Amino acid sequence: MPSTTHGPVHSTWEREPAARWEDGFLSGNGHHGALVFGDPNDDRVIVTHHTLVRPNGAEHAKPPELAARLPALQDRLLAGDLTAAEGFTDGRPLQWVQPFHPAFQTRLRRPPTDRTDYRRTVDFATGEVTATCADRTSRVFVSRADDVIVQHVTAPGLTLDLSLDHRLPGAPESLGVGHGTLLTPEGAVLSLRARYPGSDRAYTGVTLAAVTGGSVSLAAPGARVLGAESVLLLTRVRRHTGELDVTEEAGALRALLAERSYEDLLDRHTALHRTAYERVTLDLAADPDDRALPGSELLERPSSAALLERLFAAGRYHLLSASGLLPPRLTGLWTGDWDTAWAGAFTTDANVNLQTSSAASAALPEVTAGLASLVQNQIGDWRENARAIFGARGVVAPPHTDGESGLTYHFSREYPLHLWTAGADWLLKPLVDHDETRGEHDPRTVAALAEVALFYEDFLTRTDEDGRLVVVPSYSPENRPANASWGALNAAMDLSAARHALLTAAAHHPENPEQADRWRALADRLPPHRINADGALAEWAWPGLDDTYDHRHLSHLYGVWPLDEINPYDTPRLAAAAHRALELRGAENDSAHGHLHHALIAARLRDGDRVAAALAQVLEGDFFHASLMSAHYPHRDVYNADAAHTLPAVLVEMLVQSTPGRLVLLPALTPALPAGELRGVRTRFGADLDLTWGPAGARAVLRPHRTHRIEVRTSSGAHPLDLVAGEDHVLTLGAW
Repeated sequence: MPSTTHGPVHSTWEREPAARWEDGFLSGNGHHGALVFGDPNDDRVIVTHHTLVRPNGAEHAKPPELAARLPALQDRLLAGDLTAAEGFTDGRPLQWVQPFHPAFQTRLRRPPTDRTDYRRTVDFATGEVTATCADRTSRVFVSRADDVIVQHVTAPGLTLDLSLDHRLPGAPESLGVGHGTLLTPEGAVLSLRARYPGSDRAYTGVTLAAVTGGSVSLAAPGARVLGAESVLLLTRVRRHTGELDVTEEAGALRALLAERSYEDLLDRHTALHRTAYERVTLDLAADPDDRALPGSELLERPSSAALLERLFAAGRYHLLSASGLLPPRLTGLWTGDWDTAWAGAFTTDANVNLQTSSAASAALPEVTAGLASLVQNQIGDWRENARAIFGARGVVAPPHTDGESGLTYHFSREYPLHLWTAGADWLLKPLVDHDETRGEHDPRTVAALAEVALFYEDFLTRTDEDGRLVVVPSYSPENRPANASWGALNAAMDLSAARHALLTAAAHHPENPEQADRWRALADRLPPHRINADGALAEWAWPGLDDTYDHRHLSHLYGVWPLDEINPYDTPRLAAAAHRALELRGAENDSAHGHLHHALIAARLRDGDRVAAALAQVLEGDFFHASLMSAHYPHRDVYNADAAHTLPAVLVEMLVQSTPGRLVLLPALTPALPAGELRGVRTRFGADLDLTWGPAGARAVLRPHRTHRIEVRTSSGAHPLDLVAGEDHVLTLGAW
């Protein structure tokens, strides 16, 4: 197929329908998700919703009441008993959060036809999935404007059997399912109600099928359409307790359809979706023939610039589509299986922050809003965690959440995640970054930061022989020292998080100088990071704790990324030690999130070769499905959004980095990116930035919204730059 593109392709396509749900094209509005197969003879759309989690007992789980035992544990750890934390539990078995699951699939079956001229496409700029062949077209999107899944099927003399089918892999046999069909002047209303086994909780899906031409009749468990010109389906799903009024839901869908065609509904949605998607674009001057390839064929060219372009575009599209009510889960907003790996949870000790890492710089405040919603809806539970486990005021975030409960109850001897205290700072950091891009403080984030600082006031009471504070117990997710148990002392991540939270909270509370001074003084009493005998930044700053290098997590380098605590400019000695730690780090089980976390840290340390090597592990490791959604392990093993959603952040960090007072241009550029253009990046000093680069040099255009002085760093050194709000500033760099 000859290319007609003169820039990056903002879509992907395939020559065949999806045979596996993992290859289905995706659409979503941050609430509802749609996973589209595109088979013209059995047109299936799997319906998901962020609130769909199956009760498993976790809905009643509470954090362990351990605060009274905390002083004794601290005494034992400080005395050298490095297995003491293994008994710091209430004896419960490991309890997973409520698992995320699909609702059902809408099915439109018709007499077999050939697939002449078949093509399925997802348009990233509109969120519309299209499948065409011969005389038939199916179009699907999930509306941001109207919170409804919209599907439109056209063909001459269209004959279809319509149904809502809950029979997806792993669906419980004891799921209580009831179907209903009601004929209306527009066509038919189909409903499916599913009650969870042993629970008063249920979910209900309603589909309005409006038919143009032809006739509609009942055909249990759905309806049959004969001789129609087109069918327009509107679908919503609700999780609830008790009964849901299907008539009321159907009435809302009928009212929505009364004065709007498919095109009207698409236009209303696109006005919101396109605006967000097109804020940032990346053009790597790729080969036009590569740009024209189907996604599955392009994935076979891992060194192609066109692949990076498309994965950048797809990553932003999927991230935007998965975010709204909440941030993305481990699987984004989609799954076709009730047995979703790791419960399809929000895993907060790495994955949530990696997936949302481009939200501030790549101009997706919709993603930040989803994360803020998760935090604010659970802040009361975070207080309960602090009280029950640590006997402290303030807040402690959980390591896993299903989106409903923010209580800490998922832990075990080998994963003592209830000891992890850095989570609140980690989850609030993207919200702080977002506020810096816009130059305003969200009062909810400011209040949450103050609560994190209050926790550290109460928790940080133990000292070492030099009078330095000790974080005890301390946990570095999900690793352990080579010569000790998991619960230890002074994990590097805990030190960085405590210092950052205290200093950030102090900076955000100038109206209470006494309290701010108290928080700063507490931060000053924290111990410094330790450099071990290998010259590496140690994962535990406590003397005598040896590093375990072969691990997928890089929690100890939290001070490098996403924090600005350790960097080559202000702390070169620590930056060199952090780089040594990165060199020594293994990939353990080849998790995608480990490779891309490695890349983000390497970019901050200006090591473009290491970034390129980490990216190559993912691009050459068969991590991406034909949908361009990713897997957790190589060879497309375990559907998981980490790689898909994190990759755009890696590419941005290679090209542009910013803090409230610094701009770094092309810090980790590699030969794999010889030329290109990145447009629309938002900086944390309040300016939008367009960057073009090539063998002859680079040019950056800054559009500041605030007037102040920053430092600009390039390969040739540093110089100050005075920015004036509303006045563009052009920077040019020579060849390198």
